[in-house]
Amino acid sequence: MALTATYSALDLTGTFALSSPTTDVQAPITLPGDVHTALLAANRIPDPYFGENEKTVMWVNETAWAVERSFTASAADIDGYLTLTLAEVDCIATILLNGEVVAKTQNSFIRNDIDVTGKVRAGDNTLRIEFDIAPDVAKARADAHPFPIPFTKNYQTNGLKGIHMNFIRKAACHAGWDWGICLMPIGVYGTMSLRKSRLARQESVQVDQAHGSNSVELSIKTRLFAFAHGEVELEHTIDGQVITDKVVVQKGENVFTHNVTIHAPKLWWPAGQGEQPLYELVTNLEGEKTVRQIGLRQLEWVVEPDEIDHTFKCRINGRDITMMGANWIPADAIPSRITPDVIRDLLESAKAANMNMLRIWGGGQYEPDYFYELCDELGILIWHDFMFACMSYPSDRPFLDNVRTEITQQVRRLSHHASIALWCGDNEVIGSLHWYPETKAAPERYVANYDRLNNMLGNIVEDEDPSRRFWPSSPSMGYLDFSDGWHADTRGDTHYWDVWHSAKPFEAYRTVNPRFASEFGFQSFTSMNVIETFAEEKDRNPSSPVMENHQRNAGGNARILETMTRYFRFPRDFDQMVFLSQIQQGLAIKTAIEYWRSTKPRCMGTLFWQINDIWPVASWSSLDYGGQWKLLQYMAKRFFLPVNVVAVPVIEEISTNSRGTPVENQPPTSIVLRGINDTAKPVSISLEVRAVKIAGGDRVVFSGNTAISPDGAITIAAIPFKDLASDEFLFFSWRDAKGNLLGENDYFPKPYKAYELVQPKVRAAWSDVDGQLVLTLTSDQPALFVTATVDVPGYFSDNAVTLLPGRNTDLTFTPRHGAKPTASELVKSLKVRNLSETF
Repeated sequence: MALTATYSALDLTGTFALSSPTTDVQAPITLPGDVHTALLAANRIPDPYFGENEKTVMWVNETAWAVERSFTASAADIDGYLTLTLAEVDCIATILLNGEVVAKTQNSFIRNDIDVTGKVRAGDNTLRIEFDIAPDVAKARADAHPFPIPFTKNYQTNGLKGIHMNFIRKAACHAGWDWGICLMPIGVYGTMSLRKSRLARQESVQVDQAHGSNSVELSIKTRLFAFAHGEVELEHTIDGQVITDKVVVQKGENVFTHNVTIHAPKLWWPAGQGEQPLYELVTNLEGEKTVRQIGLRQLEWVVEPDEIDHTFKCRINGRDITMMGANWIPADAIPSRITPDVIRDLLESAKAANMNMLRIWGGGQYEPDYFYELCDELGILIWHDFMFACMSYPSDRPFLDNVRTEITQQVRRLSHHASIALWCGDNEVIGSLHWYPETKAAPERYVANYDRLNNMLGNIVEDEDPSRRFWPSSPSMGYLDFSDGWHADTRGDTHYWDVWHSAKPFEAYRTVNPRFASEFGFQSFTSMNVIETFAEEKDRNPSSPVMENHQRNAGGNARILETMTRYFRFPRDFDQMVFLSQIQQGLAIKTAIEYWRSTKPRCMGTLFWQINDIWPVASWSSLDYGGQWKLLQYMAKRFFLPVNVVAVPVIEEISTNSRGTPVENQPPTSIVLRGINDTAKPVSISLEVRAVKIAGGDRVVFSGNTAISPDGAITIAAIPFKDLASDEFLFFSWRDAKGNLLGENDYFPKPYKAYELVQPKVRAAWSDVDGQLVLTLTSDQPALFVTATVDVPGYFSDNAVTLLPGRNTDLTFTPRHGAKPTASELVKSLKVRNLSETF
């Protein structure tokens, strides 16, 4: 029997009038959207991303803004209880309906459901939103607080003023970060509608799973808000089963639970481990329908004593699976530019690089629904920080009440997603207690202050989503442990930053042995074609004001160049410098992840910092702003291969300097080849290892077959270092039992600058193979980091590859953004380069 449809919603998105009491700006603005986009369209500001325009547009976030529109409601539209829903209002704003103040918003992370019954007329109505100046509000709150709470200075770059982001609830990185521009956008980014209900509206629908031997019982928890006492009809449909119920509601919040059993369930697996079947759940409250895709899987975090200390690993459907991926930041500093197409492109690139987990970082934002739906579809698990990062926060009652609403709403909104793997309290807030003079001077006060907030977050997760683990902070050693998680590697998760921030050599990654490396990274310049979008030719110098403005980490450009002198001969021009910076970035992260993966099961997760950029900038990202693949992304696809072989140098006695840093370029006693199998089935591989002379010629130093158990890592061979000539490096490949090539890798015992590189002749030829465009590369001499680029949006199946004479390497091209390139377009724009050209 069909339910009576009494619900309706009037869409309030569209064109508003933008104005300001202190400027002459009168312009249209599209909402959802932001003020910067409207001002750009009206030619009132220049492109904030170009040159040093960031400083030119700072006035925007120092201005009060208002948006207003008229809308028409019919008598039928208002014949019931009315809710004005405004989600993600950014952030301190007054809402007026027909000139009457109906709400004041305080938090860009919440959905505001405003009862406006009796306040909407049949005919014309006016909705107006007046935004306060968020930096001024933040400063006033900080000044009024009974004791100082310091804020992160990450965005106090190039003369821009700091903002007390810990006193307002919006994305902290909107004020800039050490990879981000300071724009402080203003706008509305979520739902804008007038909802009519007969008696009650939906608040949330959550789904808990109980797995049996061949069935899964779903517990569907529906929250309804009732405007008065009465009876409503509620229906759930899933897997061909329909549950219809007439329920009695009381005024206020009501919770109803219905159970349904899925027999012979199709289990959901992370990417690379199986399929991602999704069951559609439709919830209908008298015409108000919500649709959710449910993935059936068991997921737990195993934190238990072992011979080292404590494990920290993710168990899915009974298997301990290594998490491989990166950290995620908002996709753009201008919110209007974050669209489903942009997000899909980035997430598909993550999956294409063999990633199965992303960490949503706590200085960003809770993402739109479609983000998590795409992660469910693609099999990408989410380590989800709550939105607190790198500084202390207030713990007074108004702040905690505000945050309680935020966290409760977000957990209820997202908990049904198969992709959500873990709720984490914050990013580095525990550690920040040791950063600021104020917190160091009164540690007891600030630890207590921290615990009030963190304890509340954990309690909300326990109440609202008890099947998922709450992890107090990243990094963290565990429950109520406020010790240093940056360098401790026996339990919990680790942020290891000594290679970048302390300028240690890449080899230092092999001196730590994390259980789960949730953050670490190394910078590069963004790609040359991206630099060309913000820097004129005269500015394309790492020390120019423009290039330094597009480098937000103090001393970052110098760090990149300093590292080059360690491992490479200095490049001959700026373009080659950019290329070389991306090679060394990839090598840094490759060094870390290959070693840490080789220690399995000790290390069961590696999430490097970071996959994406928020604007065009020198940073730690593996994808350029706009989603183009940097060389790190290509290398990630290789070092995240589920069946992999890596080289680990063994140094019997590591020499260190007075700071405890390993002395650079220490020769190993041997090079161990470790085989890694992250699949559920045993694999048999044949491994061939060659010693290759840098100027040509090679010899086989190991060849053999080996079996690797499911989810295992073993030593396959050890090559004595003394058996290698001074001009030789190792190149190795492995194949499956049928002879199919699974992967290739190499290992250079010395820095690349120590080798006398030859100038190879690399040849490239395009062909069409079963409708796919394939580029075949060959070389007459060993060629290192051979990289192909074209002007068409897309990525190759591999890149930054090592070519040996007499071997063909095929690279399949995958277009992006719907591009359909012709062979002539690719031939015309193809550029192939290699390491030897940089000198």
